[in-house]
Amino acid sequence: MQTIFSHSNLDFDGLASLIAAKKLYPEADIILPAKVAPEVNHFLAIYKDIFKFKRISEVQCEKITDLILVDTNSIKRLGHTVDKLPPDVTYHVYDHHPQTEETVSYTKGKIDHVGATITLLTELIQQQNLSVSPLEATLFGLGVYSDTGAFTYENTTSRDLAAAAFHLEQGANLHVIEQFRDTPLTDEQLSLFHRLLDNNDLVSIDGTDIIIAYHSQKSYTGHLSVITKKLLQVTGADAVYSVVTMGNKTFITARADNDRMNVLPVIRHFNGGGHEKAASASVNGKTLTSIISDIKTSLSNTVEAAITAKHIMSSPVRVVAPDTTIETVSKMLYRYGHTGFPVVEGEKVIGIISRRDVDKALHHDLGHAPVKGYMSHSPITIDLHEKISTIREFMIEEHVGRLPVIHKDQLIGIVSRTDIIQAMHGINKSSVHSIQHTPAPLKRQLTQTMKKQLPSTIYNVLKLLGKEAGRLSMCAYLIGGTVRDLLLDRRNEDMDIVVEGDGIDFALHMQERYGGHVRTHETFRTATWKHPNGYKVDLTSARTEYYDFPAALPNVELSTIKEDLYRRDFTINAMAICLHEEAFGELIDHFNGLKDLQNRQLRVLYNLSFVEDPTRLLRAIRFESRFKFHLSKNTERLAHESVSHIHSVSKPRLASELIRLFNEEDPLACVTRMDTFSLLNYLFHSPLDISLSLKHIKALTDWQTVLRDKDVAVHSSIWICYMALLTTMNKESFAELYDFCLTKEDIKTLDTFRSLTKQEISLEYLLSLSLMDLHMTFAHINKEPLIAWFSIFTEKNTTELFHYILKRETLKRTIDGEDLKQAGYQPSPLFKDMLLYSESLELTSPEISKAELLKAIHSNFSVNENRQPD
Repeated sequence: MQTIFSHSNLDFDGLASLIAAKKLYPEADIILPAKVAPEVNHFLAIYKDIFKFKRISEVQCEKITDLILVDTNSIKRLGHTVDKLPPDVTYHVYDHHPQTEETVSYTKGKIDHVGATITLLTELIQQQNLSVSPLEATLFGLGVYSDTGAFTYENTTSRDLAAAAFHLEQGANLHVIEQFRDTPLTDEQLSLFHRLLDNNDLVSIDGTDIIIAYHSQKSYTGHLSVITKKLLQVTGADAVYSVVTMGNKTFITARADNDRMNVLPVIRHFNGGGHEKAASASVNGKTLTSIISDIKTSLSNTVEAAITAKHIMSSPVRVVAPDTTIETVSKMLYRYGHTGFPVVEGEKVIGIISRRDVDKALHHDLGHAPVKGYMSHSPITIDLHEKISTIREFMIEEHVGRLPVIHKDQLIGIVSRTDIIQAMHGINKSSVHSIQHTPAPLKRQLTQTMKKQLPSTIYNVLKLLGKEAGRLSMCAYLIGGTVRDLLLDRRNEDMDIVVEGDGIDFALHMQERYGGHVRTHETFRTATWKHPNGYKVDLTSARTEYYDFPAALPNVELSTIKEDLYRRDFTINAMAICLHEEAFGELIDHFNGLKDLQNRQLRVLYNLSFVEDPTRLLRAIRFESRFKFHLSKNTERLAHESVSHIHSVSKPRLASELIRLFNEEDPLACVTRMDTFSLLNYLFHSPLDISLSLKHIKALTDWQTVLRDKDVAVHSSIWICYMALLTTMNKESFAELYDFCLTKEDIKTLDTFRSLTKQEISLEYLLSLSLMDLHMTFAHINKEPLIAWFSIFTEKNTTELFHYILKRETLKRTIDGEDLKQAGYQPSPLFKDMLLYSESLELTSPEISKAELLKAIHSNFSVNENRQPD
């Protein structure tokens, strides 16, 4: 016998879940609890006959084999029914409440963190393609709307909205949902409401107001949850605990409307249950006074620490003097990406100058004027410990967008609207006290991962760097691609270290204490320390970069690790691992790079990223290919909008990225992606038709892969051949290509490829040549330009041409100059031709012996005058 149960004091989510479960278990009986919420009672007064329910008195509990439990995971919430259940009953549980020690052991079902249980059951109904009538959809909608507060409660998920959308598609009536979702109090309930409003204690904890309302009466008044909800609305408190003794039992119902509040710890003290924001319990054998005392004692565990200015402010603060010109401030706003600056005279904040103030002054050609004439005077300042709620009120009431943080008469930080938004929507509440920057960095311990994936020697060097940085009052971090690859379980033994301090000073300190060699770069305050064991450590000063104009090389100044990470290209490369002894191995992730890694997406850190450095678009394509990632929707949009800035980048800078793109990744995939951004039109004046380019690129890529598989090294200069295959290969195209060349080898490869394309040799002629003739013709030409040239002939089968290169490059030559000398020949320029002829014979007849080769050479070369007498 199958039965479907829900909790006592049934709400709409419970009722909807009972009906939905019936669809999944059509043979089961729905058991309606003795107590239901008043709004549910009103609904059933009209629709009771539509649904088939049974009362517990109609059920032979001892015959129950399967009990389907919905909207609760504890059978204690079924009341006295528990005592009648057989011991071997099988439980099926569908619930969204957190599991506790009282959670029943179940064999089938699902407990998941969504806003309403009906959401879970709706998903199962959709999966099984079961029909839902408009009335059922309306009830299901009531369940979702009521348990999520019309999608405003914190526990609401996207799945709840998706379920509600399905209900609307099935004909749910929103008018009926709104009509029954919140019903008025009865006279009896209203009387209790007023008594609780008159009898209550206010407890304030860390800026939150908690009301404990209490009353004692002989009769029973139902639906204390509805009354408590009304109390919360009327009083404006952050939480309300209603404690009402009714006869011999005391009922406790709690409701909260503040993100920092969690009423469950108090309710669980009384063996109750529910949500963080809505829970209840009942108590026997304790006085009303002692219960209230216990609640007050337990309240300290219900309020999370307040977020204050200390946790979300940006620091250090950039300021301007009152005599700074408007034009200078305008450049600084762009330089740092700020929306305003405090104006400081001496050590006192005397005003705030905003971007809007600056724009207005510039509009009136007042760039030469000092900011003191246009700043906001007597700025509102806040204390280090000001709560986020108060800061938010200041900003709303005073219409200000940034508030300087003053501590002991010193300007130590600033809180902007952005800081408030990020704190409200992105902060990790469980680690408020560890927040040092905005947005709050995700922190995760990676020491064991480092031990597992890094060679012990490198791990020990990293430990040493952290220790020595501490000696100099610096903090060192492993950063960038090394951190990314560590999290992706990819091999990367580069040691790129950022120090909050001077990288050169730190490198010289390491050299002094442990030896090795240091190479410095004064402009960027960077250094490379070569460890005595041969390891290279790149040491960089934490810095921020600003660009005088789009696509310019960055200017640099020393800064913090957060700002250093902010200048990176993508969030997945903007993570660091702390090497400081006290926090060694701790991942620092300000920009959700780890989440982007998990979602396999590339995301820029700010909207001007591609404008300030257009080469990041090439890097994005390279990373997409390497990691099989995708650009986030916004990053893709920004890339399309910014692609024209490629024009502003010098050819050598572009070449530095293109070399890696064509040598490290999948060239075919990269070129295909470049075409989606019309990038080739910005690299060349006359790019080749993309369909033809892709054919050439594919042929070159395929044969380069074959060579690599045969352990044939391909020189990195082949990248310029890939570039050439993207052009029309006319005189103007080659002139452009030479501007990209960075090395003599690049130029040599391009020269050779160009000369090959100029030759008036038909494909038919090439294919008619024997292997010996091919070698005699092309032996002196490097493989890179040669396979690129062969790749042009894609209209016919050119396999034999490529096979010639493969055989040539893998040939193990039998004869060399020493063999010729031992055969009696005197060294001369003819040796080169003799050896070339020998190679040609070996390519044609791999089994030919040395003796046969020497005999053939003797027969085909007039070398008697060069031979010594026998």
